[in-house]
Amino acid sequence: MSPSADDPPFPECPDPPGQTLAVIAEVLYLMNLLLLPGFAFLILLGLYFKEGGAPQLARCHLRQTVAASLWAVALLGAANGLILLLGGYAMPATWVVVILYFTVCHSTLVLLGVLGLAKAMAGRTFIYPVVGRRCDG
Repeated sequence: MSPSADDPPFPECPDPPGQTLAVIAEVLYLMNLLLLPGFAFLILLGLYFKEGGAPQLARCHLRQTVAASLWAVALLGAANGLILLLGGYAMPATWVVVILYFTVCHSTLVLLGVLGLAKAMAGRTFIYPVVGRRCDG
């Protein structure tokens, strides 16, 4: 039987349980890094603690994004500590540290967030390399 013109090219697949919450978690993670630092993290933390009974996909993405956000805070704190050790914010070395931080740390965390968002939109789990936590089934 040949498909008619009204049939979609691919059959509809239902979204996996927890996919919407997984996407929201990844979007909040990226918003925390790029648009609304702190505010988006508080919303993400609220979801993390509120959605303990969420499906495994959502729990995994929530766990990953909270862990990566905490690492982002730690790395930013380390960069600030290094700036203070090098003589404070008035020193030329400050810009070296700032540029290195944004080039290496911040951009890596953003790219991992984009990859996590793509996986969430595909309905798949994702463990952030190095900074992520295991997703136990």
